[in-house]
Amino acid sequence: MKIYCDEMTSPVGKLYIIANETHLLGLIMEVSWDREKKKFNNLFYEENKITSLAQKELKEYFSRKREKFNTPLSFKGTPFQERAWRALLDIPYGMTISYEKQAQNIGNPKAIRAIGSANGTNPIPIIIPCHRVIRKSGGLGGYASGLEIKKFLLNLENSKYSPQ
Repeated sequence: MKIYCDEMTSPVGKLYIIANETHLLGLIMEVSWDREKKKFNNLFYEENKITSLAQKELKEYFSRKREKFNTPLSFKGTPFQERAWRALLDIPYGMTISYEKQAQNIGNPKAIRAIGSANGTNPIPIIIPCHRVIRKSGGLGGYASGLEIKKFLLNLENSKYSPQ
């Protein structure tokens, strides 16, 4: 199966959009590109209908004209990671939850650190909004692409940094 890679310039730097013919497989930020691109073999550096849709929706998101993405997603991880990533999709735009709440939401309330680790390996950040998970205290916690990008995304969404 052919894997496409297109890139776009965004307010958080260059984004690499990875897709097959039917689904978005990855969204890699420039700061992570050298490490993350190794997960995809034989990339074709060209757009297709999925990369074009993702790029259109991301531009709308960064322009505050889109709160929910419709690009079809496909991600592979451990069963725990996949549950954690699906739970991220339920966090509304402009809202935050704590790592503890996310662990509770997937039925594993003691897995707070594992949630942080799973979020750190999210293959489709922004669209799967791991930036919306913060510490119970209201602190930002971590972000694989750097806290400045996490702050930018939360500010873009006018999030108040208070977990539910």
